[in-house]
Amino acid sequence: MVNYLIPATLALSLTVAGAEIPVKVVVVSMFERGADTGDAPGEFQYWVEREKLDQVLEFPQGYHALRMNRDGVLGMVTGMGTARAAASIMALGMDPRFDLRKAYWLVAGIAGIDPADGSVGSAAWAEWVVDGDLAHEIDARELPAGWKTGYVPWGKKVPYEQPRLNLDVGESYHLDAKLVDWAFQLTRNVSLSDSAAMRKEREQYSSPNARRPPFVLKGDTLSSSTFWQGKLLDQWANDWVQYHTGGKGNFVTTAMEDTGTLQSLTFLAKSGRVDLNRVLVLRTASDFDQPPPGRTAAESLLTTAAQWPGFLPALEAAWRVGHVVVTELVQNWGRYRDAPPGGKQGR
Repeated sequence: MVNYLIPATLALSLTVAGAEIPVKVVVVSMFERGADTGDAPGEFQYWVEREKLDQVLEFPQGYHALRMNRDGVLGMVTGMGTARAAASIMALGMDPRFDLRKAYWLVAGIAGIDPADGSVGSAAWAEWVVDGDLAHEIDARELPAGWKTGYVPWGKKVPYEQPRLNLDVGESYHLDAKLVDWAFQLTRNVSLSDSAAMRKEREQYSSPNARRPPFVLKGDTLSSSTFWQGKLLDQWANDWVQYHTGGKGNFVTTAMEDTGTLQSLTFLAKSGRVDLNRVLVLRTASDFDQPPPGRTAAESLLTTAAQWPGFLPALEAAWRVGHVVVTELVQNWGRYRDAPPGGKQGR
């Protein structure tokens, strides 16, 4: 593989001359375990190797060097957690080297999944991204009688108090429903990896969806910087997503960075640097968000990511499903450059 290094100073000089680098698709991953190629993969490696992201662009103001191919696909690693994601996305959005006004954004990473909705190795397209950190909280050991959780929404005195206040502090983000459905319809029949270890894992659960082979679905994501596990917190996640979406969202996956990413993209859209109607979030299930019957939540925390039978298949699923969307956008750029899919000119 040949790497073409474009220094920041050279790209900036091109920008000054009025030659910003046009970007068609930004693939956003959150972590990489080692090198970008040739070793144990994280979320970025399959994209680098298979999409031939051979051009390496310096990005000292962000978490990780950028990579790009000759078709206008730009790949980035934000770093884990909402803070790093927000900072890295903002740094890219303000980078004068790139023209991102027509770019589509594909967030593609792994997540935990609610066994009521899906199985390990599955891929979920989110329409709603809800923040799981912005709240008041008291310790669960001090809960008043009748409280289901110690989490209380901003500006409220009890859990899930109505009416919900729209404080506009980043509690939830609603992606373009037509674009999300377009991506789902385009990829719903993509074949996903399965294994004996994954079958053994899912057979421990009673939910029909948990016991299914990996599949593509639509389902919303809860973004929080605390890695949590357990049946009770899963119930909180479902209730929290329902509350902050006015009953329109359904919690399916738990991740970390997406509200940070969406907050920065929201600000960048206000400045005209990006189009918020061109954002997709794809989360693939590396594990269940709660242990099977007979095991405690504390015991499940002892299992490392490398031991999850769905870890590598989830990385594979993120690329397999996301690749279909990226390829469609790039190969039919004349159709999608000025009109996002799902609209009158969309597919």
